[in-house]
Amino acid sequence: MKVPLQITKQEILTFYKLINPLTHKGIQGHAVIIGGSYGKMGAAVLASGACLKSGCGLVTAFIPKSGYAILQISNPEVMVLTDENENFISGINLKIQPQAIGIGPGLGQEKQTQQAFLEFLNTNKSPLVVDADALNILSLNKAWLSLLPENTILTPHPKELERLIGKWGSETEKFENTIAFSEHYKAIIVMKGAPTFIINQSKIYQNTTGNAALATAGSGDVLTGIITSFLAQGYSPDHAARLGVFIHGLTADIALPETGYQSFIASDIIKNLGKAFLSLDS
Repeated sequence: MKVPLQITKQEILTFYKLINPLTHKGIQGHAVIIGGSYGKMGAAVLASGACLKSGCGLVTAFIPKSGYAILQISNPEVMVLTDENENFISGINLKIQPQAIGIGPGLGQEKQTQQAFLEFLNTNKSPLVVDADALNILSLNKAWLSLLPENTILTPHPKELERLIGKWGSETEKFENTIAFSEHYKAIIVMKGAPTFIINQSKIYQNTTGNAALATAGSGDVLTGIITSFLAQGYSPDHAARLGVFIHGLTADIALPETGYQSFIASDIIKNLGKAFLSLDS
């Protein structure tokens, strides 16, 4: 395996965009987060909240009907569209053309949800981040992988990666198989872990931020929101993925002296995004 390129602050600053002082919400990007199901609405809350807190001008969450009050109360700044189904997504009707879409957090794998995802893949024109149950649905229906737009960002944890590419016997084999998968589908793979690696066809990047505090429920949902936000703001998929994992890890490095490892939770990532951005702005 070739030596990965390190994702460092110095490297991030070569493409990080400072905010235009004359900007307004209409030109800061509109992102959509599709997810949530009964008992897993928090995933959509975390992803959409992180998306907004990462600089996106407008964020809409598309969720099942039972999550409406939960989302409006948790994230009053996020707009909400609901599926006609009460407890899971059965048809994705957006009626808007966002700059980026993140799909998967808390989605579930109901048969109707799988069908809705297939119909969405056949019609979607927006850049895409695919996570969680959307990845698991793709693992069950591998022929659908060819419907992903070029440079779609997939964010699997190790088990989700294994379902996508098959079991591996060594770290070398894992990387070889992930590179082959990335090249075949022209997709960017964020291999979540300690450390996190990004595979973009023949390019391999290793993140340098983050610590064990990030091993907590909802951490990945937050990452999906952050990366989707950067895509919507006009970063290339390659840059959005790199900036996303760097900032996500940086929040845990900043918060650690205050929270310790055990008491850091996914919403602390969102709480510390401001400090992470300030460290880049300075």
